[in-house]
Amino acid sequence: MAPTCGKRRPPLPPVERIPQRTEGLTGAQRGNQVVLTWPAPRRNAAAGSVQSIRRVDVYRVAEKPNAPLPMTEDEFAARSILIGSVSYDEIKKAGENLTYTDTLELAGVPARLRYAVRYVNAAGQSAAFSNFFLMEPAAKVADPPVIIKTGNEYSETANTITWEPPKANTDGSTPVNLLGYNVYRSSGSQTPALLNPAPITATRYQDRTFKFGNQYVYTVRSVSLGSEGKPIESLDSNQLPLAPIDTYPPAAPERISIGPAPGRLSIFWVANSEPDLAGYLLFRSTDPNLPKEKWTKLTPTLTTKTTFTDENVESGKTYYYYVVAVDKSGNMSPQSEVGSDVAP
Repeated sequence: MAPTCGKRRPPLPPVERIPQRTEGLTGAQRGNQVVLTWPAPRRNAAAGSVQSIRRVDVYRVAEKPNAPLPMTEDEFAARSILIGSVSYDEIKKAGENLTYTDTLELAGVPARLRYAVRYVNAAGQSAAFSNFFLMEPAAKVADPPVIIKTGNEYSETANTITWEPPKANTDGSTPVNLLGYNVYRSSGSQTPALLNPAPITATRYQDRTFKFGNQYVYTVRSVSLGSEGKPIESLDSNQLPLAPIDTYPPAAPERISIGPAPGRLSIFWVANSEPDLAGYLLFRSTDPNLPKEKWTKLTPTLTTKTTFTDENVESGKTYYYYVVAVDKSGNMSPQSEVGSDVAP
């Protein structure tokens, strides 16, 4: 056998491997819409690659509720209609999931909807269909409520949201198919978060988990009973932006007492219970009739302790003291009662 010689070639670049389909398609009805969700590709080929996912096409088949559940991909391809696409820009900006919203004309005729999506690459080639997502949308879903401004949205302990109940269902029918309401809150670019663990039946909600200085946007959704016995939310109500500011001073410190000892007076008071308390300021005078704003401040900065030892005293003199509490927003409490004692 004759010897052979091989030529060394530069290594080939790695092949771009991108997902060709998804098995995670799911969805939910909201009002007269079906919101489809599936996992976004964890990575995509570069824009110049033929394998780059350039869009995701969304397909739907409407069938009778008692139609056979099994359906082949060929049958779906023959019967389905293309209802929309997710663009390349949306794919690039996607987080954990991609979504598509299908707005329905709910005519009250029972139907089962079957959805699937498939990726399309830069060459216009379509991948296989995803898994099928099936649902029977309910026609009688309550309209969203309407948030109203009452002038009482702000308090020290809660942001209060008030709304009017819906007057009809999405298809215009009455009585309203209403189980309750869900309240959502977002801040900045956050996804709206559900505040109540279960639908509430009242038309008022107090958010006690807010923080002063943050800006919030509140929305409310009606909750209806769906065709499959599952709760279905309405579309969002109008928005209520709230930016609570702390203008609420702490309570005045209580039960000021003084413990005399040779060369000093120790002042004590009961701690305030406000969670945003920053500290205390202590004031002193030898003249109880002197205007309070002219008393000497013994604490140049806030003290977090509830006791203070005044060692700058003269034996036989009477000293008068009062305390104020200050919160983290700089709000100052009323003055405490005045305590006094004679330095030993």
